[in-house]
Amino acid sequence: MTTDNPTMAAFSIAPGHQIGGTPFSPTRESIRDFCEASLDFNPLHLDDDYMKGDFGRTNFGGIIMHGMNNFGLITTMLTDWLYPLGGIQRRLETRWKSPVKPGDTITPSAVVTAAQESQGSWWLTLDVQVHNQRGEVVAVGEAMVEFPAAV
Repeated sequence: MTTDNPTMAAFSIAPGHQIGGTPFSPTRESIRDFCEASLDFNPLHLDDDYMKGDFGRTNFGGIIMHGMNNFGLITTMLTDWLYPLGGIQRRLETRWKSPVKPGDTITPSAVVTAAQESQGSWWLTLDVQVHNQRGEVVAVGEAMVEFPAAV
């Protein structure tokens, strides 16, 4: 993209445009930090003994990262891409598909699926995914972003 005009920049962003995010490797310490910041002290995130048990037909085999960490990673990817172009994140919906454990490395990505002009702004819809180091999808979702007309 070579233009400084946010509205003109949006014209050149078409379905199929891909966005990549920065990888993140959660640790026990970063998971504990998220517990502190979110006030979510669920034993899923802290207690190895608790996590040795079965949860119905599921056994996680150890503590897992908060799902909202995926949300934050996706948001960072979107805002890092949008803000320099004059765009705004308007909506993000996500679903967790697989647990993330300490030692995993997860990376967000997105692809533009639709572009629509509305009252001088361009609106884009994006499919988002987060993959782990094995290429497994750990989170999916949809985002909507806006490139407002220059004032």
